[in-house]
Amino acid sequence: MSTQARKPTELPLDETLIAEAHELGLDVADAAEAGIARAVKAEKERRWKIENADAIRADNDYVAKHGLPLAKYRIW
Repeated sequence: MSTQARKPTELPLDETLIAEAHELGLDVADAAEAGIARAVKAEKERRWKIENADAIRADNDYVAKHGLPLAKYRIW
């Protein structure tokens, strides 16, 4: 998957799930890494939304009161 340095890691995983992955020809390490990458991305997005909630709310309030900036230049 990634070309970055790898760290050997032991993860306790469900035996049935691993067996199914092998039967399907999946690379378990790549699948685990992809799943962890998705979880990290989702958590970063969740935290960003919390950290920026006030700014997002203020922006939404502005648009609700004043409309979209430069709306008169929209083509649709």
